[in-house]
Amino acid sequence: MRLNETTKGHIVILLTNIIFGINTPIAKDALSAVGPYILTTLRFAGCAVLFWIASFIFKLPEVNKKDIGLLCLAALPGIVFNLFLFILGLSNTTPTNASVIVSMTPIFTMIMAFIFLKEPLTFKKIIGVMCGLSGALILIFTKQSSVTMLAKNNTLGIIFCIISGISYALYLTLFAPLIKRNNPVNIMKWMFLASTIAVIPVTWKHVIAFDYSSLTARTCLEMSYVILMATFVNYMFIPMAQARLRPTTLSMYNYVQPVVTAVISIITAMDVLNVYKITAALLIFSGVYIVTTSRSKKQTSEREKVQKTLREITSK
Repeated sequence: MRLNETTKGHIVILLTNIIFGINTPIAKDALSAVGPYILTTLRFAGCAVLFWIASFIFKLPEVNKKDIGLLCLAALPGIVFNLFLFILGLSNTTPTNASVIVSMTPIFTMIMAFIFLKEPLTFKKIIGVMCGLSGALILIFTKQSSVTMLAKNNTLGIIFCIISGISYALYLTLFAPLIKRNNPVNIMKWMFLASTIAVIPVTWKHVIAFDYSSLTARTCLEMSYVILMATFVNYMFIPMAQARLRPTTLSMYNYVQPVVTAVISIITAMDVLNVYKITAALLIFSGVYIVTTSRSKKQTSEREKVQKTLREITSK
């Protein structure tokens, strides 16, 4: 049976979030062996190489020279602060907490769009933001169980994850036109190259001093998953899904990621589920749902005009 484009989009975005969900506990385990600086550097450099190879294989058109500078600038919020701070956050909190905070990205994006693009803020969106932030505060101020010893500094870890989400939202908001006019592989090859160059001054001492002979096969496999699946493959998948599904539909799949992470983390004893985590997750999920499904009168009017035009076209 041949799948239509919409079905393909659903499958791709589902796989993307499952891969991300599996990645969080895997990355957490790898961090215990190599630390955040090594993992981040290898992740950035590895993906830079993979995306440059892909660009030659697919024989993509060259990026406009003016856009190269913008892509290098976009790499700061889009990759450096986003992925580096997430890894730093994950190294200090539990996989479930980190994954739940990541699901707040639509809320952060809406806030950035309000600040920089002057998009209208509805009462429902304000309620959604308050729900999401309430959930985040519960995670920050809840005392960690003795079972979750992997949370070295829970508060610091969650703050890093929040800043990571805000950085990515800033990237999506400020660089949207740049993203739309360039091929995803071209975007990523320049952004990961710039990101690798940007983090080297901070991480090079750790990279040079590390004893790579101490790496086990398990850690190597875990790092390979982080680099190949959770970064290279997923950053190829996301644009494919964006081309086939509405943004609201895409955001709904964000709920898959923390669920997958929580299940794996509990099974592997990386985390425990309690009433505080469940309450926080429900508040954040509710906030994201409210924000992504709420439209201002202007947005509703514009949507109705588009639908009316489409009906007129198809009826002819």
